[in-house]
Amino acid sequence: MDMPRVLVVEDDEAVRMMLFEGLQRDGFEVVAASNVCDALKSITTEHFDALVSDLHMPLAGDGFTVVSAMHHTHPNAVTMVLSGYPALEEALSAILDQADEILAKPIRIAEIKELIRGRLGNPRVTKRGKRESVASILERELEGTIQYWLDLVEQNGELTCIQLNRHDRTGHLPRLLRDLSCRLRGDLGLMLRASDAARDHGEMRRRQGYTAAMVVEESRILQVSIFSTLQRNLSYVDFSTVLLDVVTIADEVDSQLKQAMYSYVTPAVPVHQTARLPV
Repeated sequence: MDMPRVLVVEDDEAVRMMLFEGLQRDGFEVVAASNVCDALKSITTEHFDALVSDLHMPLAGDGFTVVSAMHHTHPNAVTMVLSGYPALEEALSAILDQADEILAKPIRIAEIKELIRGRLGNPRVTKRGKRESVASILERELEGTIQYWLDLVEQNGELTCIQLNRHDRTGHLPRLLRDLSCRLRGDLGLMLRASDAARDHGEMRRRQGYTAAMVVEESRILQVSIFSTLQRNLSYVDFSTVLLDVVTIADEVDSQLKQAMYSYVTPAVPVHQTARLPV
């Protein structure tokens, strides 16, 4: 029988090495990761029978991200969450339907070994949940993403010094998010052409009195809002492409910002003036 493969995810080096060495000595094949990014890479490219993950690395949602990824990529794997906090009701409510065991620190290696072997010996039957592409999620959650963005903007004193109604504040977002969705779906035509929405947005913000720094800040908040939408929909995310999608999102939002800034600093010449320009 092949050795069970266990992914250990823990940012504390001492705890990570203790788990790695202890599980290896007991006949497990162990892969260790110190952060969420490395853990997701392993989950999407390798097979695992079990996961042992810290809940906070260093953010409260990190454990949920890793557990969700393992649950959807390897639905029959044993998932165990470690936490150093005795009061976990709010944090655990989000993962109780996906994690098999929640263990409070300090942990005992013997207990973890026993639980893994027990679960592997009596596997649960897991129904694979419906997965959606990141593009589909962002299209479905368009209004929620825009509202989250607006809520953050309205808490930003720098941006709200320019008083705008909702339409003038958010009217550019549906077009920008549509362009992003097309890019995620692999629309090569869109990738090869400039974004009219981004160019129009930069020129509009210049007319409205925004500074260049304010345009950049709006773009930063847009990325935060997009990733918050994905965080809220982790149970639906198709993790087989999520790393590439994250890179694509960051690249597309940055590209849109570049095009917006170009039109912000280079106003279009009105048509009636073009005839007077020297040849």
